[in-house]
Amino acid sequence: MQKRILGKDLEVSAIGFGAMSFASTYGPAGDHDEALKVIRGAYDLGVTFFDTAEAYGPFTNEELVGEALQPIRDKVVIATKFGFDIDLATGKRNGGTNSRPEHVKAVAEAALKRLRTDHIDLLYQHRVDQAVPIEDTVGALKNLIAEGKVRHYGLSEAGVNTIRRAHAVHPMTAVQSEYSMFWRGPEAELLPALGELGIGFVPFSPLGAGFLTGQINENTKFDSNDFRNAVPRFSPEARKANMALVDIVKAVAERKGATPAQVALAWLLAQRPWIVPIPGTKSSPASTRTWAAQLSCSPRPT
Repeated sequence: MQKRILGKDLEVSAIGFGAMSFASTYGPAGDHDEALKVIRGAYDLGVTFFDTAEAYGPFTNEELVGEALQPIRDKVVIATKFGFDIDLATGKRNGGTNSRPEHVKAVAEAALKRLRTDHIDLLYQHRVDQAVPIEDTVGALKNLIAEGKVRHYGLSEAGVNTIRRAHAVHPMTAVQSEYSMFWRGPEAELLPALGELGIGFVPFSPLGAGFLTGQINENTKFDSNDFRNAVPRFSPEARKANMALVDIVKAVAERKGATPAQVALAWLLAQRPWIVPIPGTKSSPASTRTWAAQLSCSPRPT
């Protein structure tokens, strides 16, 4: 697995692992022991960058990632997120966001315990809190960095103006937002700004939430708990219309002797040297061709 640098000096595998799929986002969460095998199998295949969040569960995803990575903690980079208004004692979602400095500190302390570690490598604000100036939130993160409890920080789904304001308080390492051939919104303003500021970019849903793997069509039925049921892009009509893109990806993959997933990830990696996508899976890497394809940094599509 090749390596890339996020921000100034955070070295990670060129492709990371998004653990959200274990949190009932794409249907049932699945078996706990199987999830441990998948995460550890990803490491065996070269992944050193793992992404989770307090909101996934809540809390259960961080606990899973912490358990899976504890034996190899010094060899991996763990990213997690705060920012939603979640009761730290009960996990109850109160609705809305909460990035008040005192809450940021409390969330970080709780995450350290769930992740079974003494430091968080990369801590993102999951969503911008309109009620709290970003300068105050980053000030709290800066204090956590000074204490050694957090190594780097980032923002998720933030606008360019907010990113600039945050970066002025303390240098930011990464921004996480959706980006793929299926959704190219970041190309207009976000990517140029990140390049200017020296901030890395971590695209989630790099395979279009599975659409770019070529294994989904207008007849695919999602589990009742799958978030894609509520996404307009995944209505049967939209999927049918967007199959033209999948057909192109499949054609390139056939020419290259690759899979559609490989082509989709190779396209992302070719956009900027500081882009690190985080595909995810709930399936065993030992038996799933798609997962093996996701971990390949080649071929380069033409």
